[in-house]
Amino acid sequence: MSRSGNAAAKANSADAYEAGLLQQPRSVWAVFFAGIIAFMGIGLVDPILPAIAEKMHATPSEVSMLFTSYNAVMAIAMLFTGMIASRIGVKKTLLTGIVIIALFSFLGGVSNHIWVLGGLRGGWGLGNALFVATALTAIVSLSRSGVTKAIILYEAAIGLGISVGPLLGGELGAISWRGPFFGVASLMVIAFIALIFLMPAEAVTTNAPKKKTSLSDPFRAMKHRSLVVLGLTACLYNIGFFTLMAYAPFVMGLDEHGLGYVFLGWGVLLAVTSVFMAPILQRKFGTVKSMSVMLGLFGLTLLAMGIWTNTPAVVIVSVIFSGALLGNNNTLITTAVMNAAPVERSTASAAYSFLRFIGGAIAPVMAGKLAEWFNPHVPFIVGACFVLLSVVFVFLNRRHVMHVDHAGSGH
Repeated sequence: MSRSGNAAAKANSADAYEAGLLQQPRSVWAVFFAGIIAFMGIGLVDPILPAIAEKMHATPSEVSMLFTSYNAVMAIAMLFTGMIASRIGVKKTLLTGIVIIALFSFLGGVSNHIWVLGGLRGGWGLGNALFVATALTAIVSLSRSGVTKAIILYEAAIGLGISVGPLLGGELGAISWRGPFFGVASLMVIAFIALIFLMPAEAVTTNAPKKKTSLSDPFRAMKHRSLVVLGLTACLYNIGFFTLMAYAPFVMGLDEHGLGYVFLGWGVLLAVTSVFMAPILQRKFGTVKSMSVMLGLFGLTLLAMGIWTNTPAVVIVSVIFSGALLGNNNTLITTAVMNAAPVERSTASAAYSFLRFIGGAIAPVMAGKLAEWFNPHVPFIVGACFVLLSVVFVFLNRRHVMHVDHAGSGH
């Protein structure tokens, strides 16, 4: 090739790198938009946890069932998502998830008992499992910019949804605790319409899996040590993550507005770092090393919350700061999973998500019970121990996961 040809190729390569993240087909932006709305539902509930406890005369551990049932159902449902999507198609799976979220969030808004509300949140978790797992697969497979940039886009949708959700939840929750539930149902209707009109069926058909996925595929995928190591790491880390999400609102001493703004700051940092900072860390230090440092810092942050639980300012600042750590870690660990094992990405995502959300199911009710049995400091200290244990676990199994950077370097 001539010197000018080499220069042109390099220029085209640079342009593709610079513009790749934004040069996406319409179908990717449709899933991205729907994803923002879907992920609003996670943070939307946070500012109203104390209000629900007060109105329904429930303890923090009973209210934490809103997270436990949600994550438990989501963990189990993740094993079925690939099987369903490979049979009815990606678009129909996404739309089914949205309909289920809208239905159960609406029913949650009209419920009057904490255990009924907890059960309905389980139904919400089923819808979220169908949407979340399929959305990641859809964005990665439909994107024109490679796995790494597609995951950044997916994490950006998560970050934007999680950051806006608490603000909206705080505003609606100040009117009534039922407001955020009706808000999610309304937003899901918008997401449903957007996906129907903006996601062309032919885009999904073109990128459809070549073979139908079976229920046993995620279990077969767990034969790969790398996937199990990352899944169990995320399980341990999610115990700390959902301890913060489910229990921190009870010790900050803020009303719905205040909690909404705290988790807005948390979500903004999560969104910004997941898109801009995580790729830099990944290139400079490697995925596994960067992930381990972020997990270590998050564990220490939870420890600080456990020591100074009675000082609201420390808890508030720690929650907001943790958003930066979680944003980086989410992108890093998701990228690692997509490159961890020689299995279909939808199958890898299902196996990983199953393990990850087990931690999310254990943590909320455990945090509430620990506070009731001992004192408000203990949930954060225990959560910190689990997160720091995840760092030790990665270190002990590092030879099984270090290859993820080489696997991802081709994208």
